[in-house]
Amino acid sequence: MSDEVRTFVIEQLTDMNYDVEDIDDDTTLGPAGVDLESLALADLAVRVEDRYGLKFADDENEKLALMTVGEFTRMVADRVSAKATGDAA
Repeated sequence: MSDEVRTFVIEQLTDMNYDVEDIDDDTTLGPAGVDLESLALADLAVRVEDRYGLKFADDENEKLALMTVGEFTRMVADRVSAKATGDAA
């Protein structure tokens, strides 16, 4: 699931006109890496929410900016898995 989420995130960053050529799992989403500003980060979060049926809390934006691409994709994959498990119960 993480690979699928990572592919989706990279596709969305490309669609948002970010250079993804040198992005790897250790690249941060915020200023030290991809350099997503708060509005772009919110846009990415909404795209992920729409695709995977998740909801990020309003106060998570700052935490997301500090995450690496790998941490973000694992978090999303874990939430999708937890949601699927919860839905099946």
